[in-house]
Amino acid sequence: MQKLKLHGFNNLTKSLGFCIYDICYANTKAERDGYIAYIDEQYNANRLTEILSETCSIIGANVLNIARQDYEPQGASVTILVSEEPVDPCDIDNTEHPGPLPESVVAHLDKSHICVHTYPESHPEGGLCTFRADIEVSTCGVISPLKALNYLIHQLESDIVTIDYRVRGFTRDVNGIKHFIDHEINSIQNFMSDDMKSMYDMMDVNVYQENMFHTKMLLKEFDLKHYLFNSNPAELSAQEHKRITDLLWKEMREIYYGRNIPSVGLKSI
Repeated sequence: MQKLKLHGFNNLTKSLGFCIYDICYANTKAERDGYIAYIDEQYNANRLTEILSETCSIIGANVLNIARQDYEPQGASVTILVSEEPVDPCDIDNTEHPGPLPESVVAHLDKSHICVHTYPESHPEGGLCTFRADIEVSTCGVISPLKALNYLIHQLESDIVTIDYRVRGFTRDVNGIKHFIDHEINSIQNFMSDDMKSMYDMMDVNVYQENMFHTKMLLKEFDLKHYLFNSNPAELSAQEHKRITDLLWKEMREIYYGRNIPSVGLKSI
């Protein structure tokens, strides 16, 4: 697609949304509590702010405002307002507060935002723990959230990833013709690095006429030692090793396919 000569500002909104999951096995309540505490510290509001700030740098956006919050008993959120145009560093608001009031949001309608929310959880049945990070990068103008795709997946512990990308609205060229997308795309996978594509099984569900693109990713292989919290696979019997491995695979596939899978039907998926 040739570069468009636009009339005024590019009014298209490009939104990239992730759900990133990390799975862990913790045998006892103390281990499950320890995993949640570890995740809560590893991905606290300050660390998430660093990740999102680097994301802004990658996509070429300027930070206008940062609002962040750590929650009790667990979880964190960070929202960053960004713009395409350079801003005076003295005007950047880095204070911790609940976020902009509605009046401020209206004043920034021509801007973009990046946000992340975390959801650590565990359940006593089966010993499984799951960490989910929900990330959205929404931009206006020529800056593209797709540039941050590989960085964000690598920065977070990603066993399963679901990605949505959508271009909304329209922009006009100098002749007054409306354009509902300003770049070529037929799959989110086209914007992923080769090493990432080799690590995951992927599935697309796209609605091309609506400029909506969806990709699901499932890690192809894993080493059990990276999924046991405070445990060593060498200490497990062969039977226990297989039981935990099957349990983790089942959990990952259920999240990937978005439905519960009977254990007897696992191998057929």
